[in-house]
Amino acid sequence: MSDHVVRVAAVGDLHCRKDSQGAFQSLFTRMAEADVVALCGDLTDYGLPEEARVLARELTTAVKVPVVAVFGNHDYESGHAEEVASILTDAGVRVLDGDGVEIAGVGFAGVKGFAGGFGQHALQSWGEPVLKQFVREAVEEALKLEAALARLRAARRVAVLHYSPIRATVDAEPAEIHAFLGSSRLEEPINRYETAAVVHGHAHHGSPEGRTSAGIPVFNVSIPVLATAFPGQPPYRLLEIAVPTESPAPAGVAS
Repeated sequence: MSDHVVRVAAVGDLHCRKDSQGAFQSLFTRMAEADVVALCGDLTDYGLPEEARVLARELTTAVKVPVVAVFGNHDYESGHAEEVASILTDAGVRVLDGDGVEIAGVGFAGVKGFAGGFGQHALQSWGEPVLKQFVREAVEEALKLEAALARLRAARRVAVLHYSPIRATVDAEPAEIHAFLGSSRLEEPINRYETAAVVHGHAHHGSPEGRTSAGIPVFNVSIPVLATAFPGQPPYRLLEIAVPTESPAPAGVAS
């Protein structure tokens, strides 16, 4: 038995605008040296079709490897999420929302995720209806992630999110906004399905990495975070996932 390595280039919070033509060519060209590109939400700045078309052109020009993506909160801003998804899908991007895809032996499960906080400080479903609705959204996103992970039959699984499943990768943000940066409800299915790695964005001033309570590595790949943590380097994270050719073996690690 031998393993092969699948390289995953991950980035979040592109915030592509109408005037971003050419802005991502250098970044995408470097990322395309990997086997798979993963985009972790806030692909556009205002969720506009015009922004999605610019991003689609940027991707199709520079990237010839498979691309998976999830939406972020900004991609819903203008109420055109379906059209944005259609434009990116036509450009070859696999937009994940509670579903998954297997590429080169690695299964990618993707959801946007949602807010709600972490651990004993997580919001609970009681009180006003609007608060119950808020918590229900977090629960439903976690259930979508669980279903996506469960359906994958690949030896290795990677979770692609926008919101964080753990506090560690948002801890550098002001404590007052932690509850709006992620939800520990996302962590439980990640642990249960022994996910090899997790990538997310959203927390622009968070920390670049942490681990779940089960030791699964979580990477905040927001462009501002990576630009600060790794100055002088292209702002994306390269994961190397070791995939067994016959039976499961220990998961790979990030470089």
